[in-house]
Amino acid sequence: MRDFLDQTINSADSFEDRYDAEVWLVDMSARLQRFVKDPAARLELLRQIHSAAQRAGLAPELVLAVIEVESHFDRFAISSAGAQGMMQVMPFWKNEIGRSDDNLTRNRTNLEYGCRILQFYLQREDGDLHRALAAYNGSSGSRRYSDKVYRAWARHWRTSPLAW
Repeated sequence: MRDFLDQTINSADSFEDRYDAEVWLVDMSARLQRFVKDPAARLELLRQIHSAAQRAGLAPELVLAVIEVESHFDRFAISSAGAQGMMQVMPFWKNEIGRSDDNLTRNRTNLEYGCRILQFYLQREDGDLHRALAAYNGSSGSRRYSDKVYRAWARHWRTSPLAW
C-alpha cells in the first residue's frame, strides 16, 4: 500500500507539492473508506477528483460532498431522470459539448463533466454556491439540495471554509 501511495502522490499533478499531496490523500482516503473499501481504488479516485476539481477551480472537498449526495460514490448510478455516474451527469451534456460517444460511467469523464458543469453554474450564478448547486441539481429556487451538499461537506469533507 505504501508503494501505491507513493506512486499516486508522484503522479498527482494537481497538488502544489508532494507534502500537500500526501497529507490530503491520506486524510481523504480515511474519510472515503466507508464508501470505497479498496485502498488503491480510493487513492486513484481521490487523485482524479482532486485533478478535475482543480482544473475547474473548485474545492475538491466540495466535489466529494456533491458525489456523496448524488451517488454515494457509485460510478454506475443512474437516477430516475437518467443522470449517470458519480456526479450524476445528464446525458444531454454530451451533445451540448459535442462528444456524444463519451461514457459517463467512466470516472475521469464523469468527474470532468460534473466539475465543469458546476463551474459553469457557479460563474452563471456569480459565485453563489447555493444557487449554483440548485442549478446543477435541476432544483433552482430551492435550497434543499444545496443544504444536503452542505451537510455532507460539513460532516465528512470539510478541511477549510467555503463561501456558503
